[in-house]
Amino acid sequence: MKQKLVFATNNAHKVEEIVAALGGGDFSISTLSECGINEDIPETEPTLEGNAALKARFVFERLKSMSVEAMVFADDTGLEIEALGGAPGVMSARYSGSGTQGNIDKVLAELERKECRIAQFRTVIHLIEPNGEEHSFEGKVEGEILFERNGDEGFGYDPIFCPQGFEQSFAQMPLEVKNSISHRGRAVRAMAQWLQTKL
Repeated sequence: MKQKLVFATNNAHKVEEIVAALGGGDFSISTLSECGINEDIPETEPTLEGNAALKARFVFERLKSMSVEAMVFADDTGLEIEALGGAPGVMSARYSGSGTQGNIDKVLAELERKECRIAQFRTVIHLIEPNGEEHSFEGKVEGEILFERNGDEGFGYDPIFCPQGFEQSFAQMPLEVKNSISHRGRAVRAMAQWLQTKL
């Protein structure tokens, strides 16, 4: 019997990555809309850990009020750039206030005259069991920010992030390659290993 998980998102790209990283099989993933939750979840915490926990708890309580018992998880991801003091970090999705392309433009502009382009992506997943017990998993990947966009795959900052040891951006890689090294892939595998102990 498959283990049912509710992922606190409606982001199709994230769902696709999570399903691929979990490898299907033992797990069944439901999104917020599939559970009848359509409101926006606030992301008001100052850390990735805080936001992931906030989202997971929000969904857990909403499902509880609907008499739905489920294992819930949420993630928060940040791009942390050394030359920008760790920015955009927890503000990654809202960095420019004008969406993904604006976020990329802002990062490229801020790094225009900087030699150091070291960066890392970090994902934190917060999971809540039906009995209310909470667990946290983290994944990160180091790399550098490119000087221009490269590739059409992926989402977010993928076109300008080149992981260490590679010559392609995340947006130039097939999903299975990206998942094998990415921050989200590593966090999901850590969660999956833990979930296997519960089967």
